[in-house]
Amino acid sequence: MVHFVGAGCGAPDLITLRGKALLEAADVIIYAGSLVNPALLDYAKPGCEIHDSARLTLPEVIALIEAAEQKGMTTVRLHTGDPCVYGAIREQMDALDARRIAYDICPGVSAFCGAAASLRAEYTLPEVSQTVILTRMAGRTPVPERESIRALAAHRSTMVIFLSTGMLEALSAELIAGGYPAETPAAIVYKASWPDEIVLRCTVVTLAETAAAHGITKTALITVGDFLGDDYALSKLYDAQFSTGFREAKP
Repeated sequence: MVHFVGAGCGAPDLITLRGKALLEAADVIIYAGSLVNPALLDYAKPGCEIHDSARLTLPEVIALIEAAEQKGMTTVRLHTGDPCVYGAIREQMDALDARRIAYDICPGVSAFCGAAASLRAEYTLPEVSQTVILTRMAGRTPVPERESIRALAAHRSTMVIFLSTGMLEALSAELIAGGYPAETPAAIVYKASWPDEIVLRCTVVTLAETAAAHGITKTALITVGDFLGDDYALSKLYDAQFSTGFREAKP
């Protein structure tokens, strides 16, 4: 059996209870060493085989899983954050399906959630933004034109941008060309929830210079939008003059 496990955004105690239990029971752990906090491997039992997938190709990962299956071993495929966001798990699941190897998925705390916690922010504020776009700049991995930063920026909703810290000058230009005013609030969250986390608030136009001033070139999320500002409407959920299924409006 193979368990795809979301490691969470960094801090070892932000893995789910289920994920921790799966790690503790695993005979083989294949972890994304370029991103997963190695402290999570402390949950592994003595004698567990541990492999860093940062050094492996897809066929090599699948070969490790097949070898474990032939020995009746349990494998945890440990991915950063939640595997459904830039986790490259579809191709692995298809390969396992082709080999009739059983698997399941344990979700984790995505970095975009960790970043919001570090910012003490709410992405969805009444009358400011009710939509969160998770995306990335086009790089070696292309992005469909309809999903380019410029196209998505036209909505001026909350945007959380992964895998783009090394392209911040181009990112700023695309965000502004798409519709965000240059002074729109933005933030850079480096390694959210890790011991060396850095949180930097800036604007869309100053993203690149802010990152450069602090030596940040990778492993950071970029957040953009007026949710980082001070103006918003109060929620109707707790408004005394707003009826809900649990409470009548008060005069």
